Amino acid sequence: MTDRTTVKCLTIVAEAVLEQRLINDLRLAGASGWTLTSAQGAGPRTRRVSEAGGGNVRVEVLATAEVVDRMWSALRERYFPQYAVVAWEYDVKVERGELFGS
Repeated sequence: MTDRTTVKCLTIVAEAVLEQRLINDLRLAGASGWTLTSAQGAGPRTRRVSEAGGGNVRVEVLATAEVVDRMWSALRERYFPQYAVVAWEYDVKVERGELFGS
């Protein structure tokens, strides 16, 4: 039997032009790492800040509930009101939980 720890997985899909801002906010929130990939799709929001920036990014971070809560606050304050951004979270079990602040 293995020893797994439960942490939060926060997934953010946003306009590609926001990539560096999101990374900076993840650092400020206390995230120790993340995975960033290009994403395509469509949603109900037709207004985008920059079509020239092209596409979307998907950012996934495994972290403690405290780090994820700080990131939710940043999303509500600085992203949701003016950008095409969607986010969700769920619990995941990981090995080596110490890597994610557990």
